[in-house]
Amino acid sequence: MAGEFGTIRYETSPDRVATITLARPEVLNSFDRQMCQEMRAAWRLVKDDAQVNAVVLRAEGDRAFCAGLDISKPYGQPDDVWNHEDPGELLSPKWQKVWKPVVCAVQGICTGGAFYFLNEADIVICSADATFFDSHVSNGMVSALEPVGLMRRIGLAQTLRIALSGNDERVTAQTALRIGLVTEVVERDALWPRAHEIAAGIAAKPSAATQGTVRAIWESLDRPYRAAMEQGLIYTRLGNPLGVAELNGQPPARPEPRLR
Repeated sequence: MAGEFGTIRYETSPDRVATITLARPEVLNSFDRQMCQEMRAAWRLVKDDAQVNAVVLRAEGDRAFCAGLDISKPYGQPDDVWNHEDPGELLSPKWQKVWKPVVCAVQGICTGGAFYFLNEADIVICSADATFFDSHVSNGMVSALEPVGLMRRIGLAQTLRIALSGNDERVTAQTALRIGLVTEVVERDALWPRAHEIAAGIAAKPSAATQGTVRAIWESLDRPYRAAMEQGLIYTRLGNPLGVAELNGQPPARPEPRLR
């Protein structure tokens, strides 16, 4: 199955992996409103397809994974300032309530708004030529959104250094590995196969178990410790019977909704 899009490619494979490819290499895979809307539609496909258990997010071209927002043309916000959107909400699987695990594969330049993708991926790997930086302050712009998500991955000190250095300092692949921005560095020609290998391994496991795990961990970030533990206990009670049934090849029993 493949979705018809103009700025991305969407494909699925028999091993229950969906692959989303950013496909604007001529502009360093920067995103415009069309790509944001197409990403939102792709996440909906992932969410609704019972034959998809995991996702690979990758990008065409050798120069860049993504250069952030395409500033060569207006994004197109509504006239009413109170209806303005954060583009990251459309790019984000978690904002779209997609809990299927996402493996992000980064090569080349990754800057600015590209961190939206990294911040909400579950596993990030990169090629040895990858470089990470945030160009906002060098362009006289406040960097206030991407660092919030980045801080959850790598902590306050490293986030501030990236956000305030602008174009002056590039985080190399090995530094990204050291600070926990990525979990693995591979050669460029191995990047896509390795990302798919990781996603396929996850996709082979019961989706009820992997989705519940992703949701419990991410939602814990918004809760105090004790509240997160109590929420996690609810998810184990809901998800474990479903996951075990899937593992044993049985159709999982779906709880009937209660009417109040």
